[in-house]
Amino acid sequence: MEKSITIQITELIARDFGLEAGPEPLTEEDLFNLLANEVAYMIEHRLDFLLSLMYRLDVKEQLIREALAPDAPEMANIGLARLILQRQKDRIYTKMKYKQAPLEDEEDRF
Repeated sequence: MEKSITIQITELIARDFGLEAGPEPLTEEDLFNLLANEVAYMIEHRLDFLLSLMYRLDVKEQLIREALAPDAPEMANIGLARLILQRQKDRIYTKMKYKQAPLEDEEDRF
């Protein structure tokens, strides 16, 4: 059985941001709060690394600029955390949509 979407997102974000979620599965809200706190720390202490990570995660540059703008509707860490969470969801949904069946072994075909 496939893992839930939230567990998959948690694993991706934990891997990319070096976070430890603990033994209990996180709710999406808990994951968001954990991520927002980590992003806030990174904005203050490791902004270059954060921006590099956002690039690797393929978050659209224009959306990042909007989230970091002084007139943004929410705090920068909240806006960036939303973008990261949404991007990871999109990645998982895309993988699910285009998932291929396992290939047969050559020996089994004959």
